[in-house]
Amino acid sequence: MSDHVIGLDLSCNNLKGELHPNSTIFQLKHLHQLNLAFNNFSLSSMPIGVGDLVKLTHLNLSKCYLNGNIPSTISHLSKLVSLDLSSYWSEQVGLKLNSFIWKKLIHNATNLRELHLNSVDMSSITESSLSMLKNLSSSLVSLSLRKTELQGNLSSDILSLPNLQRLDLSFNQNLSGQLPKSNWSTPLRYLNLRLSAFSGEIPYSIGQLKSLTQLVLSDCNLDGMVPLSLWNLTQLTYLDLSFNKLNGFIGEFSTYSLQSLYLFNNNLQGHFPNSIFQLQNLTYLDLSSTNLSGVVDFHQFSKLNKLSSLDLSHNSFLSINIDSSADSILPNLESLYLSSANIKSFPKFLARVHNLQWLDLSNNNIHGKIPKWFHKKLLNTWKDIRYIDLSFNNFQGDLPIPPSGIKYFSLSNNNFTGYISSTFCNASSLYMLDLAHNNLTGMIPQCLGTLTSLTVLDMQMNNLYGSIPRTFSKGNAFETIKLNGNQLEGPLPQSLANCSYLEVLDLGDNNVEDTFPDWLETLPELQVISLRSNNLHGAITCSSTKHTFPKLRIFDVSNNNFSGPLPTSCIKNFQGMMNVNDNNTGLQYMGDSYYYNDSVVVTMKGFFMELTKILTTFTTIDLSNNMFEGEIPQVIGELNSLKGLNLSNNGIIGSIPQSLSHLRNLEWLDLSCNQLKGEIPVALTNLNFLSVLNLSQNHLEGIIPKGQQFNTFGNDSFEGNTMLCGFQLSKSCKNEEDLPPHSTSEDEEESGFGWKAVAIGYACGAIFGLLLGYNVFFFTGKPEWLARHVEHMFDIRLKRTNNRAIANRRRMN
Repeated sequence: MSDHVIGLDLSCNNLKGELHPNSTIFQLKHLHQLNLAFNNFSLSSMPIGVGDLVKLTHLNLSKCYLNGNIPSTISHLSKLVSLDLSSYWSEQVGLKLNSFIWKKLIHNATNLRELHLNSVDMSSITESSLSMLKNLSSSLVSLSLRKTELQGNLSSDILSLPNLQRLDLSFNQNLSGQLPKSNWSTPLRYLNLRLSAFSGEIPYSIGQLKSLTQLVLSDCNLDGMVPLSLWNLTQLTYLDLSFNKLNGFIGEFSTYSLQSLYLFNNNLQGHFPNSIFQLQNLTYLDLSSTNLSGVVDFHQFSKLNKLSSLDLSHNSFLSINIDSSADSILPNLESLYLSSANIKSFPKFLARVHNLQWLDLSNNNIHGKIPKWFHKKLLNTWKDIRYIDLSFNNFQGDLPIPPSGIKYFSLSNNNFTGYISSTFCNASSLYMLDLAHNNLTGMIPQCLGTLTSLTVLDMQMNNLYGSIPRTFSKGNAFETIKLNGNQLEGPLPQSLANCSYLEVLDLGDNNVEDTFPDWLETLPELQVISLRSNNLHGAITCSSTKHTFPKLRIFDVSNNNFSGPLPTSCIKNFQGMMNVNDNNTGLQYMGDSYYYNDSVVVTMKGFFMELTKILTTFTTIDLSNNMFEGEIPQVIGELNSLKGLNLSNNGIIGSIPQSLSHLRNLEWLDLSCNQLKGEIPVALTNLNFLSVLNLSQNHLEGIIPKGQQFNTFGNDSFEGNTMLCGFQLSKSCKNEEDLPPHSTSEDEEESGFGWKAVAIGYACGAIFGLLLGYNVFFFTGKPEWLARHVEHMFDIRLKRTNNRAIANRRRMN
């Protein structure tokens, strides 16, 4: 009518390139509606010219890769009814909205009905500024501020806006608040507070929301009883209360519209509610980890014809009667999770399921062989299956063959026997293969090293023999390789150097015979090396580069035949053991916490154990039971985050270096069965976390230091050092009570004239005289009784064998 363009929709048109400030779009002064969503404007800034389109009522610039600050001219658009500036979330780029422009926008655009700013950075907006939303009480229908980094406490009045139908404040982990106890926005249909810091109880007043169809309150800090009024919301189609602390019962449902029900990871009690079997539209049901009890007849689930995903895992008080379910028909079932569900037999009803994609039967008591029909289903019917976990049961017989498209395949901790077929390599999409802790025999298929998607290969604790796969291809994705506890032999394959993403390598407790694989030193992500208990030999050296094992935190080469000096050239570059940041909130472990946890076998505090999870702050060095010689390098004192150090059963000489006192996080120290001499440094008493100390069977002398942790160590820590004395050995030191107390300062040591120097000087003359006399008597052959007496007093050992013979004898013992 007026020859003016009043609406322009260019959304989803694959437009690319910069959105130029001089674009003719911003000359269309009569535009009422402008939609440029879902294009790619190459991280352009939002043009200030958008503020010239003062007649706009609808503006959508969402998901079009804009970047930078939202211009102040946006506030000129006072006629806006709908504004959507939602971004793709990114920590580096995206739109930002400051408090000043927010205030001007809300103050001027008083007719806003829809305001969507998902993934826009609103971290600078204060609580008081956010409360200005109440100015839109008469108009606002839909408010979506998902993942905007909002923080502070949100007034519950926002949930009471009279016309509000949709509210999404999810993924704002620092945004706190409480649900209103009255005056809810009764037209509300959609409420999502997932991963926010909302706390308190779900009030009984939530029953006022008669129009509510979707309620998502997961991953908050909610507690208290679930109100009975919640189960009376007849329009609900989606309910998610998971990952909270809710202590109560699942009521009888009044709605028959419910399609998705997620109540997992709460403290709910009581029997499994029978009303669930009346929810004919139910598609997704997750009641895992909810402390439910009673007996569930699995056949009842046949009433839920639309059920696609079912999770009843980790309910230790719930007994699932699955034996009677052979005739159960769940035609649309795609995902079944029954981990730790007290199941004793294999679910027969799966034989009639055609589209299975996810199956978890782990941690049950299922025994016997896997049914033949299951083998056939894997290879012929379940073409889209991606995840199978049968671990921690009592399965026997041959391994099932993974289908070609599977990504996760875990059969660990069972009693499977037989060989690993080379047809495993047909599963070219495998992401995780875990066959650990079985009774498998034969050789590892060489082709497994060529699978480009495989990140975890775990075959530890079997009876496998032959060589380690030698075909790890370039560009592979391996992060964890654990083949420990088998009978593998031969040299280490140098193709392991192609595993540039490798974090954990455990080849311990095999028969591998080779020198130290220094060619692994450049792997940038390697954090754990365990080569313990093999037939490795020779010296351990690293190149002089500063990038040697840059992230290594666990280094275990114990129980081998390594010789030469301790590997100073490697240790000095262990950056991963220096100043590890352990200030992160909560415990963090290596590996994917959902699919797989990395583990490692270590000797910790004198005990041989398997760490089923590896803390990211756990650091240890174990070089014990080898034939290392020379002195302990001072550089070890720079490994500030080291928790465990074991150099026992070697041929190490010299004194205990003062620098070990810098290891303030050290929890255990074992230097036993070496040739160490001299005094125990007093400064070691400053190791406040040291709970296990073993300095036995050396040639240490003098007074055992007192104070702090040293007062807790007993005879076992120091025995076999005949020239040591102190209350820990119940062997008092002569004139000890006349000596001044031990000082933790280093003044006396620096001056070289403290009481120790006097005591040593006094004793040296007598010792030297006795030793000289001993040598004279020994070589002249008389008198023998005196020679034996002196030898017994000072534990003088005649070196009639070489170091290798000594080490071999220790290993045999």
